[in-house]
Amino acid sequence: MTVLCKIYRSANKSDCYLYVPFEKDLEGVPEALLKQLGKLESAMTLKLTPERKLAQADIKEVLSQLDQQGYYLQVASTTDEYMQIVRARNEKL
Repeated sequence: MTVLCKIYRSANKSDCYLYVPFEKDLEGVPEALLKQLGKLESAMTLKLTPERKLAQADIKEVLSQLDQQGYYLQVASTTDEYMQIVRARNEKL
């Protein structure tokens, strides 16, 4: 499976990247998600194959989500880890 993919960077959430199939662009992305992400800036276009390595995402998961729901949302793991620490500390209060 080979997918030409367009990747957008969120202006509102600097750690979020939205992957969409090039030919469909944003048409499969829910309106609520687009509103949350705010203005999207084109980051790059990539040809994705199962053999390709991605820095922050599992290529099989990306390809699966692109096929099933028409987009893949990448959130930087550092933010997730930080939020888990904050949540854990708040639960102790």
